[in-house]
Amino acid sequence: MAAESAGLKVAAIDYRLVPIGDSGVLVDCGERIESEVNAWVRAAARAIEAAKLAGVLELVPTYRSLAVFYDSCVVRQAELLARLPLLLDRISVVPGAARRWRIPVCYGGEYGIDLEPLAERHELSPAQLVERHAARIYRIYMIGFMPGFAYLGGLDPSLHTPRRDSPRSLTPAGSISIGGAQTAVASVAAPSGWHLIGRTPVRTFEPERERPFLLDAGDEVRFVPIEHARFAAFEACAEEDWQWSEAI
Repeated sequence: MAAESAGLKVAAIDYRLVPIGDSGVLVDCGERIESEVNAWVRAAARAIEAAKLAGVLELVPTYRSLAVFYDSCVVRQAELLARLPLLLDRISVVPGAARRWRIPVCYGGEYGIDLEPLAERHELSPAQLVERHAARIYRIYMIGFMPGFAYLGGLDPSLHTPRRDSPRSLTPAGSISIGGAQTAVASVAAPSGWHLIGRTPVRTFEPERERPFLLDAGDEVRFVPIEHARFAAFEACAEEDWQWSEAI
């Protein structure tokens, strides 16, 4: 059987259950990093959450696996290993579950200090690199590493770049970067070995906000280039009419 999600065909996914010590079970979908696998992982997390299984404490979805952590005083691992397939073998992906965000980005200069050398490395002009980066619709495969840090898949293959040989000890919050076949939106200032090509004034993680995480795994992102002056306007909260999301 196949299900559809936002135009995406999701076929049945092969998985295996792997015990993680005495307090976790990993739903392992193999080594493939593909949107179909990630969509299934997200659907599996929603199904387990909705089932409210006794003893399950936390679900941690990644690109192609789902960790299920539980209280071993409440539920035995053998019981969980028996119950999970009853849910996972009936997974369907709900159409239209994802949101699409429009994230403003100021590329190059002080906001993206690696833009020019990266463009030269790929025999492109900086403008061509920006055009290719902003032309794609990216899927958020996972949130991790730091609170709110978004890993995005769907980068133009011509922009794939190994990570830097020497990581930087500190990079700004909001950095838009490229590492391998991925691009990312940094949520907070932190060390990074990725190539910095721009920065967004949007704070994707604000602990004092009612909803601390702006982005979620399964959402989509489209980057919109902006000028330096507009970056400052966003930071001053003067851009009240910006359309943050769009219908998909």
